[in-house]
Amino acid sequence: MMNSLLKEVGRGKRGSRDLTYDEAFRAAEFILNGVATPAQIGAFLIAQRLKMESTEELIAFLDVCRGESYIHPIEGGLDCAAPYDGRSRSFYAALPTAFILTACGIPVTLHSSPTLPPKNGVTLYEMLQQLQIKVDSLNKHTLIHAAEKSGFLFVPTEKWCPPLARIRDLRTELELRTLFNTVEKLLRFSDAPNMTIGIFHGTVVDKIAKLVRQSGVQQSLVIQGMEGSDDISVERRTRAYWVSEEKKEWIVIDPELLELQATYPEMNWTVEQQCDTFLSVLKGNSPLPFYHTVLLNAGVRIWLCGKSGSIEQGIYEAKYILDNGHALDSFNQWKETVLTSMKV
Repeated sequence: MMNSLLKEVGRGKRGSRDLTYDEAFRAAEFILNGVATPAQIGAFLIAQRLKMESTEELIAFLDVCRGESYIHPIEGGLDCAAPYDGRSRSFYAALPTAFILTACGIPVTLHSSPTLPPKNGVTLYEMLQQLQIKVDSLNKHTLIHAAEKSGFLFVPTEKWCPPLARIRDLRTELELRTLFNTVEKLLRFSDAPNMTIGIFHGTVVDKIAKLVRQSGVQQSLVIQGMEGSDDISVERRTRAYWVSEEKKEWIVIDPELLELQATYPEMNWTVEQQCDTFLSVLKGNSPLPFYHTVLLNAGVRIWLCGKSGSIEQGIYEAKYILDNGHALDSFNQWKETVLTSMKV
């Protein structure tokens, strides 16, 4: 049966066709439940990459993955969906930003795994390991308890969605972007009504917007951020696509107009540098470009979640929280809860 589906997507540029939702759902089940062989899976993923996966195909794979995942709903939260292949040329601003938001009363979910192709950069998973959080040993109870205490939920994706762990080796061997690079970002482990989603190419905006709308998100920003992430740069203007139940529209976020523009130092980021910069931002002694980056990203997300009337007001609120140590307190509360649970 897998061969018949493979033939439909692998007939070449002119002969291939998009699968229906039901066909793609079956293909996803074969791939994720170990029915398809490694050769069939590799061929299918390459064929999809050449053909370009359709919205219906992505939704089918997303539904199968969510059906195999542990979901813990959190009311009124924000899910920040960044690429799982990590960062090599930019600061991972989403982590300090998250603790500004939790200090502001907005629950935040971040999710990650060990790094993946094609970039194989530094990921949130590896940053938490560097910060003495033994992610591999954290169970669901510990993570949920820490989220209840602090507002911050970290999800180790391959533990909460085991099928993705089963195909990791194959994805690593291919060393190419596959449809799973999109699917894993949109799993929504906390059923958050608000999302930020990072993309690299503007050509996929409409596809992502349809996926977000059909998955139950109330409002989201699809952001062409740094290295394809949802982190907004203070070095240049960033395009973002507002998607809600009522409207869809492009917005431009200009750091110069917001008086936050700065130039980043040239760096090849290591996990140690990412963690040092994260802590320096929370402690109030980071270089200005990274401080501004976190203020901007926090301000935009506070506005997205309806906690401020404008991005400018959101930035002002974020600055107050960061400068008064409330974000650092939120991080310390989360870390202490996790570490205490690990000792029990």
